[in-house]
Amino acid sequence: MSSMPDSSWPRRRWIVATAAGLLVPPAATAQSASPSAASPAPPAPDAAAQEAKAPPLPAPGTLISMPAVELLDGQRFEPAMAEGRVLLLYWWASWCPFCALTSPHVDKLWQAQRQRSPGQGLAMLTFSIDKKPDEARAYLQRRGYAWPAAWVSPALHRALPKPKGLPVTLVRGRDGRILQAEAGQLFPEDVEALARHVG
Repeated sequence: MSSMPDSSWPRRRWIVATAAGLLVPPAATAQSASPSAASPAPPAPDAAAQEAKAPPLPAPGTLISMPAVELLDGQRFEPAMAEGRVLLLYWWASWCPFCALTSPHVDKLWQAQRQRSPGQGLAMLTFSIDKKPDEARAYLQRRGYAWPAAWVSPALHRALPKPKGLPVTLVRGRDGRILQAEAGQLFPEDVEALARHVG
């Protein structure tokens, strides 16, 4: 959970507890979370097994090294791009109902931060755990999300394992250490508050 308690903690705790049981949701559950969206693709069959082996959320102060990452749009994220910057890391999936509720607010934050002067705003890198990269691309296009996104290949998963939960949101400070770590749905005010780490 967050290292900084706030008034939304009780409901966030409930949602994270609920998410633990719905990590591999039935299609009906995902559709009810986003009735206007097309039927989501089911998660990979071994998603539950992978989740059981996932590491816990990193504690504040944990050093996170960034690998080079191939993005879904053909560009490349290099570790040097995060040097001296506050970086938001966000794991999601097209079939995740809690991601469907959080991602619009992440997109709003991204749109606001990308307008700031280079190096001044919050940098962002997101990771789809969909079974295939094409599923992630289609979802981003359908929703109109343009944030930097990568597909979690086996190689990327080894280099930067997803912590337990979904969605997962980490804020990495300018020194490479974790400032905040969240698992589960974030509410609009929670996502907006992530910008405070930029100063």
